Amino acid sequence: MLGYVVDQALALEPSRVLVVVGHESDQVEAYLQVLKVETGAGERIGSVVQTERLGTGHAVLTCSAELEALGTEADAGPIVVLSGDMPLFRVETLRSLVDAWYEQAAAGAGAVILTSEPDDARGFGRVMRAGEAVQGVVEEKDASPEQRLVREVNVGVYAFSRATLLEGLPRLSSNNAQGEYYLTDMVGLLVGDGRPVSAQKVADFNEVIGVNTLKHLSEARTELQWRILEGHLAAGVRIEDPATTYIDHGVEIGHGTRILPCTVIRAGVSIGEECEVGPFTHLRVGTRLDDHAEVGNFTEVKKSTVGSHTKAKHLSYLGDVTIGAGANIGAGTIVANYDGTHKHPTQIGDRAFIGSGSILIAPCTIGEGALTGAGAVLRRGTEVGPDESWVGVPARKLEPKRDSND
Repeated sequence: MLGYVVDQALALEPSRVLVVVGHESDQVEAYLQVLKVETGAGERIGSVVQTERLGTGHAVLTCSAELEALGTEADAGPIVVLSGDMPLFRVETLRSLVDAWYEQAAAGAGAVILTSEPDDARGFGRVMRAGEAVQGVVEEKDASPEQRLVREVNVGVYAFSRATLLEGLPRLSSNNAQGEYYLTDMVGLLVGDGRPVSAQKVADFNEVIGVNTLKHLSEARTELQWRILEGHLAAGVRIEDPATTYIDHGVEIGHGTRILPCTVIRAGVSIGEECEVGPFTHLRVGTRLDDHAEVGNFTEVKKSTVGSHTKAKHLSYLGDVTIGAGANIGAGTIVANYDGTHKHPTQIGDRAFIGSGSILIAPCTIGEGALTGAGAVLRRGTEVGPDESWVGVPARKLEPKRDSND
């Protein structure tokens, strides 16, 4: 979830991204190190520890030193505040917020906020207006029954000038139902100072899904999944049944590939063009399918490469294996990569034929054009040479029959 929000921030091309961390901050900090590498943003991404969690206003207040250090050159653009539990904002929505700030800052506006009118206000602060003018935001726990009937809500995304933010944060009060410093109170302070606050409405309610419960998390996950699927469909991937197909963020799929129903593809998977995956296939991190590869019914692949025109169509587990081009993996094949302590690699050469029910105990090597008989069990360390045939339990090389006259 944090990765999505950091991506939102980076899409605005900021000079600095600050992540306020608190609960279990060591885990969040560790993930931020991963994000620095994955996004290429490096030291542009920083963090500030909020040792006491005293509300959204207090969270931003902990960034004061960092904001001051940006210097006056930062006053040319806005400080954008995002919520860490809202992964669904589209970049276009956030850019419209920034554009509105530039348009209105010259006219003396205090800030621009994002609002929406969702069917379920569930915990959002209500936007109070006098006619069309925004007057303030009242958090749900502090709102009167009449105020809770207001449909327009504040969604927790703001654009301030640096000077305005630094000036207003120390003026926030914790005199409210939760005893916290609300960033939403900045709206009322600015309006009281004669600096109007404008609101940009978000039309797509799904963008403002915030995650406070497991139910909310599932709603956000569902919306993100549809976006991912739509992206692949637009790129020419044939997904037969999107309702039963689960594809994580960060999956690469080539044009013309066909994804059959009840397929799960996890992050870190790369699939070439004109492949076939499914039904009931599970592709895990580190899997690569070369062009025209086929992986089918109840086959699980983990950290493996499946070569071009290779087929693994039925009831197989392929773990830590590199398979060449044009090979056939028979039904029920198991590449047993784990010895109880460590995982080991296996190599299967081009055009190899792995018979149904074969078990390959890693590490082992199958040469080009080699064959294993149905039900063969290849012991750890086995090396099958090119074009050799191995059969039995444990498997042994099948020697060609000699003519009686030899």
